[in-house]
Amino acid sequence: MSTPLLWRALTMVDRGFVGLSGRLRVTGDIPAGLKGRPLLLASNHIGNLDPFVLIAACREIGVAPRFLLAGGLLDAPVMGPVLKACGHLRVDRASASVGDAYHRTVTALRAGGDPIAVYPEGKISLDPGLWPERGKTGAARLALSGKVPVIPVSQWGAHEAVCWGNTHVAGWEDFKPYLTSYARGLRRRPTFQVHFGKPVDLSDLRDGKPGDARRAHERIMRAITAGLAPLRADEMDAPKFHDPTRPTTGRSPWRPEAA
Repeated sequence: MSTPLLWRALTMVDRGFVGLSGRLRVTGDIPAGLKGRPLLLASNHIGNLDPFVLIAACREIGVAPRFLLAGGLLDAPVMGPVLKACGHLRVDRASASVGDAYHRTVTALRAGGDPIAVYPEGKISLDPGLWPERGKTGAARLALSGKVPVIPVSQWGAHEAVCWGNTHVAGWEDFKPYLTSYARGLRRRPTFQVHFGKPVDLSDLRDGKPGDARRAHERIMRAITAGLAPLRADEMDAPKFHDPTRPTTGRSPWRPEAA
């Protein structure tokens, strides 16, 4: 499956936007033998700018990932048809169609082409130290069912560009914090670090075998965390950047002292 021309054009625009918003630093890569083949990119989730930074980083290494997106985004006027035309995949986590989305994604993975980007946590981390949350086994199940490699992707810095914001955005007052925090971020120009790790070894695990999806998930999350630690070596306990809008809940099971 070739990358849609529209999506290639939008990734170019995205790279310009990310370059305006901060400084992008990419380390690691996807092995040459895996490019153009079925592949999952599993990343931690630290802020609203994460997808834009990940797209820009992928462009730097020569790939254009598709994303698993909430159905509401694909149903939105204007934006929805554009996202569909770009080849992104639908998932409605709270509906009966989750199983259908799962099978569609496995089919897309097996068909090859562009990698599919997923956030195993399912949402932006609310861990006090901004380490990855526990997450769910969906990405691991996709990898085992599709028999595809998983590249762990670790991000740091995007949380400094735009605040966490609000649970619901219903009007200007709810939207204003995003604009004001982004304007402040433009002056600081944070560094967006993205590291592509080595493929996670899942060769001894099997789809449908009891416990293997959980084991695969744990390996993926530990690989993401291992790549994240060097990116934030001087902020291991907590981020230096404080976002007053971000609530904190629970504690990450993957942070280095807990691993």
